[in-house]
Amino acid sequence: MKNLKTIAIALLVAFGTTLATAQTKKVDTQKSTITWNAKKVTGEHSGTVNFKEGNLIFKSGKLAGGNFTVDMTSLVATDLSGDWKVKLEGHLKSEDFFGTEKNPTSTLVFKKIATKPNGVYTVTADLTIKGITNPVTFDLTVKGNTATTVVTIDRTKYGIKYNSKNFFESIGDKAIYDDFTLTVNLQF
Repeated sequence: MKNLKTIAIALLVAFGTTLATAQTKKVDTQKSTITWNAKKVTGEHSGTVNFKEGNLIFKSGKLAGGNFTVDMTSLVATDLSGDWKVKLEGHLKSEDFFGTEKNPTSTLVFKKIATKPNGVYTVTADLTIKGITNPVTFDLTVKGNTATTVVTIDRTKYGIKYNSKNFFESIGDKAIYDDFTLTVNLQF
């Protein structure tokens, strides 16, 4: 019985130490930004989308995990105004693109993290858009209470094939490139 108590105390101390070295930092959704950029044969469009929530996890001062939820209904175009802006935003929220009525959020969950010099981490994460999950890899730079990255995403991996040359070969100058970029600035 004494040995059982000793083991129980040792487990509690070990578990408590693990908890003490892990720190979850909540992302400030009001100060953090996601800017998107998508290109087509005849130009490009850009805009923003907002975080719903997010956390970064640190152990012994090093990045150890993270998870984020993005409010896809907040997607806006910042390069247009008036009717063109309304039309583009409506189309991006439609089933041709992100289908925000059925899929109001997207998520990113860190799965693997490799440390590089100068506060840079190579992150492999599961990105879920429109209910489809695929891995993405990117470098994340952490400095103080901020983190930044640029992520390139192939939209066709998430069932977004509208005007893709890979699926509609004769689309000509109406083609939209498959890759789009997200520039992410986190504050926590």
